[in-house]
Amino acid sequence: MSLRERLMGVKSNGGSRTAVPPPPTRPAAAEPVTYGEYAPPPRPKERVSGMYTGGRGREQPTLSAVEQLKVDLHRRLIERLDLEALEQVKDEAELSRQIRAAVVEFLRAEQTPLSQNEREEVVEQIVYEIIGLGPIEPLFRDPTISDILVNGAHEIYIERYGKLIRVPASFRNDAHLLSVIDRIVSKVGRRVDESSPMVDARLPDGSRVNAIIPPLALDGPVLSIRRFEADLAVQQLIQNGTLTEAMIRLLAGCVHARLNIVISGGTGSGKTTLLNALSSFVPADERIITIEDAAELRLMQEHVVRLETRPPNAEGRGEVISRDLVKNALRMRPDRIIVGEVRSAEALDMLQAMNTGHEGSLTTIHANTPRDALARLETMILMAGTALPTRAMREQISSAVDVMIQIARLADGSRRVMSITEVTGMEGDVVTTQEVYRFRRRGITAEGQVVGQFEATGVRPLFIERLQVAGVELPPQMFDGI
Repeated sequence: MSLRERLMGVKSNGGSRTAVPPPPTRPAAAEPVTYGEYAPPPRPKERVSGMYTGGRGREQPTLSAVEQLKVDLHRRLIERLDLEALEQVKDEAELSRQIRAAVVEFLRAEQTPLSQNEREEVVEQIVYEIIGLGPIEPLFRDPTISDILVNGAHEIYIERYGKLIRVPASFRNDAHLLSVIDRIVSKVGRRVDESSPMVDARLPDGSRVNAIIPPLALDGPVLSIRRFEADLAVQQLIQNGTLTEAMIRLLAGCVHARLNIVISGGTGSGKTTLLNALSSFVPADERIITIEDAAELRLMQEHVVRLETRPPNAEGRGEVISRDLVKNALRMRPDRIIVGEVRSAEALDMLQAMNTGHEGSLTTIHANTPRDALARLETMILMAGTALPTRAMREQISSAVDVMIQIARLADGSRRVMSITEVTGMEGDVVTTQEVYRFRRRGITAEGQVVGQFEATGVRPLFIERLQVAGVELPPQMFDGI
């Protein structure tokens, strides 16, 4: 029996369906993708006592006759297609072609009163439903979108160029959204259900996924996808205005000279993107071990060992945390250890590794300023359950961390490296730092664009000697203040 016959006639036992995972790669569209007319329009929000009502109590939108026809047709097609049969086809292009042929034949047999464009939209949605991410697949293919935020089945927002926009797309219901979430997380060995209602996962291209479902999410399942630009090189960061040539030259020298670097910033500020870019300066002959909660880093070197934490199973056993992986990484003969983000007790093991011969390590941390990042490191050391005195903790930090990079997302959505700071040591009980480069904001234009400039502070960093020993020569005028 051919695949088309199986698609059109064979059903799963008991009505069960097994979802096909998303394809390993997706071609990025050259232009922003339009989302068609198949989706219901955004639902109007009702204002009650000065607040917007939310959740399932909101009135559902009224669909036009054509829109309702497309929704019904979409549901009937999904019921007719045998999703289990599709698992036997591994080639994405061939799978897409045969699904398209079967759907077109079905539409012709049904004699549906749809235009050619409307038929094409329905066909695309069926393909997305089976081998992609359903209604948000067109959003995922749009290279200008950095975040996809699904707040329940009928509210979908995107972030484009740093700004949030609501888009006219939706899932059929909460069950539809849950099936897409389960399809994503099951392929990376994770699960999401009422006993484990929160999950972090990743897509094959490295995009980070977070999902939280009822009973923790009161208004239905919530899905957040953070996309990463493909091969965002250092030169592109310069063109985007994230930092300057001189700053890149300094940071490249720091990576080459094996200084320990901490990248600090808020959510969505570009920490991981900058870390990926800086990793390109690591020599190709070094053994790199990465440790992450959800694998996001995409290093360009050949000799990379990637480690990922594991949540507990249904019985509450088998959990592997970042601290366990950091300890294990020390036994794997690493030249460099890169921790995607330190957020807990693994900070102590990371600092000890930096202090015991594993120089050149890189990591990120959530903080608003370099000084706040140092304070957070102290807090995370305490989370390790040690009774270290304050001075001992700060000595560990000051001797381990050499350079701190502060990056921020500004009001206009742009990302800027706000500060490059050197950790110089201790004075009494205080960790001392000095700023080498900074971004000085001057104001904001009528269009909302932040105005400012990068400038050197005039301070010549103490680690210049280490750079010279490593063969990195920097012109003295790089550090001349304005």
